[in-house]
Amino acid sequence: MSSFNNSYDTLESIIFEGGLRIIGLHFHKDLDLMLIVLNNKKVLTRNISSIKKLKNATPEQLSNYNLISNGVGVHWPDVDEDLSLKGFLKEEISSVTVPMAS
Repeated sequence: MSSFNNSYDTLESIIFEGGLRIIGLHFHKDLDLMLIVLNNKKVLTRNISSIKKLKNATPEQLSNYNLISNGVGVHWPDVDEDLSLKGFLKEEISSVTVPMAS
């Protein structure tokens, strides 16, 4: 008898087994800031300018987004951009700096 082997990595487990989702986005173009609001009451931040297709988008284009797969990703139809929660989480983890021991 074979058993199912879950091949999710850690982030995918948090998303697909733990149910983490994006529930909304807020943009502050003048501050070059995008806030990604999650269902666990946490907020991730990104610089709008760090995302090539969003960098030159108008505020109206930024606000015209659709959550994909119940919040696992985001699609901006006006600029043809798709971003994933997994990608946002990967960036969040890579931006955390660990202080060096002196």
